[in-house]
Amino acid sequence: MTAIVWHIHDLRTQDNPALTAAIEEYDSVIPLYVYAEDIGEASMWWLHHSLEALDSEYKTLGGKLILRKGEYEDVLKKVVNEVEADAIFCNHVFEPVFQKLFEKLTKKFADLDIQLHNGNYLSHPKDILNKSGDPYTVYSPFMRAFKKEYVHEKPLPKPSKIDVPRISSDALSSLHLLPKIRWDKEMESTWEIGSKAAHTSLSRFVKEALKEYKTMRDIPGYEGTSRLSPHLHFGEISPREIWEATKKIDGAGKDTFVNELIWREFAAYFLFHSPHAVRENWREQFDAFPWKANKTHLTAWQKGKTGYPIVDAGMRQLWATGWMHNRVRMIVGSFLIKDLLIDWKSGAQWFFDTLVDADLASNTLGWQWVAGSGPDAAPFFRIFNPILQGEKFDPEGDFVKTFCPELKNLPKKWIHKPFEASEEVLQDAGITLGEEYPHPLVDHKEARNFALAAFEKIKK
Repeated sequence: MTAIVWHIHDLRTQDNPALTAAIEEYDSVIPLYVYAEDIGEASMWWLHHSLEALDSEYKTLGGKLILRKGEYEDVLKKVVNEVEADAIFCNHVFEPVFQKLFEKLTKKFADLDIQLHNGNYLSHPKDILNKSGDPYTVYSPFMRAFKKEYVHEKPLPKPSKIDVPRISSDALSSLHLLPKIRWDKEMESTWEIGSKAAHTSLSRFVKEALKEYKTMRDIPGYEGTSRLSPHLHFGEISPREIWEATKKIDGAGKDTFVNELIWREFAAYFLFHSPHAVRENWREQFDAFPWKANKTHLTAWQKGKTGYPIVDAGMRQLWATGWMHNRVRMIVGSFLIKDLLIDWKSGAQWFFDTLVDADLASNTLGWQWVAGSGPDAAPFFRIFNPILQGEKFDPEGDFVKTFCPELKNLPKKWIHKPFEASEEVLQDAGITLGEEYPHPLVDHKEARNFALAAFEKIKK
């Protein structure tokens, strides 16, 4: 009896409910990953190394990871026929495309044992509803309900062995996941990829940063966050393993971090119940917002050349490392939407292509939250001042100087507002605005007033 374990966002062997169940119930198991080319370039780079790491895990168990390229349904049908499979096991992915696909496959393979397990999240979106039986649309009551209902279970151990029948596999190189032009040099020096690396990062975070997480997580120049988001997105580590590692820690830092895990649950929950929100405003009033289609401004934002140092440093961090500090994500998002009046969907698309943690649910909820167009969103009139945000969260300019080195000689008084410095100060720092560093794309005060006036027109 043979079962296929279809890996999607669970590229690990430890605490993998679908894999464990398949090994326990069937004689032989085929670990399968299907590549269907639907992710951004930074994610493709991460995926290459993650698949490499997962294959190494399987080899230690006496097996190997089978890779196939093609449409999910076609590949699964072909593999089922090749090995005369009796079952398909996988872990839930609560994204619209996969929900439709799971429903379709359950009907298509009605004669097989189809098992969907929950290995990627702590809860199922159908399990937490309000007293009326409807999904929550505000995070705080969702969080309270989650904490009341969640029963933690210990993570599953890594299997001791696996029996994989002979079956052909596409070569990893044939998937062409690595860039033809090597822009990934800095990403390679920034990240270690795979389940082992994820657990190393978790251990470091728990020992060195968790207790101070509440106060230090907003400082982009300080290593105060877990940086587990890409590992979680690709399933190299499970949220249950993270919960287990932190449960013996007490304090505000741990509580704040756990709330971030639950926010991730809320993002998946939101998208599950509102699948249209990937491409549409959750609050329909924003359909009438007068967005500007300014390609010059969009390109300047993407390249980190807006003239506002905290914004530019964040966008350059993203390009160089495939990741951006969460506080800075909010700042650059607010700037794109509310200073440049560019639709949040343009920002979401850029993040999806350039982030190594480009999770569809978290990305969608994050951008709709900043725009004010989503559930439990920041009100539109909450417009971040990029100068004040920089001065508050990067007071010495450490973060800016790291990713905007042309500003490194500016005194900290001017590091977040070089356009207000005197010609003498700029000259001493070796800066000519418009040459070494750009003039601001917009005046923040004027842009803020324009955005608020535009919002008044669509308020209902």
